[in-house]
Amino acid sequence: MKSLEEWFEEYSDSHQNPTNQKIHKVAVPGIFFSVAGLLWLIPSFSIFGYSIAPYFLILAMVLGFYFSLSFRAFVVMAVFSGFCTMVLLELQGIGANILIISVVMFVVLWVLQFIGHHIEGKKPSFFKDVQFLLIGPAWVFHFILPLTTDDEIE
Repeated sequence: MKSLEEWFEEYSDSHQNPTNQKIHKVAVPGIFFSVAGLLWLIPSFSIFGYSIAPYFLILAMVLGFYFSLSFRAFVVMAVFSGFCTMVLLELQGIGANILIISVVMFVVLWVLQFIGHHIEGKKPSFFKDVQFLLIGPAWVFHFILPLTTDDEIE
């Protein structure tokens, strides 16, 4: 399994251009939020009398991925995920159309991402490995709070 540092190094190869980096620093967290919004809308289901929300099930798997790479990455992404959840609760509470908000954000931000990669002159990393879709958000937050340290899980 690759370390978080190895993932970041490989991800950085196609994110060298300063304009592309700026686009990603805005678009990647927004896309993460928009996907969270779409997952939020999947109805809960019941198993053995227990109601299960797919949003939290998928979020647990995503956070497990980050935990397997770095405790710091797990904490930072858990905090950001909690923030996304609180915003979604607020939007739901005021009756906002989460579907429209999420779809518009998703489309607009992905268009920006592809513009950034056109400027960069390189394909997005996820064309090589879909796991880069989860590396991108950690890479963005790594600029704010370093996520790779000696505490990485081997």
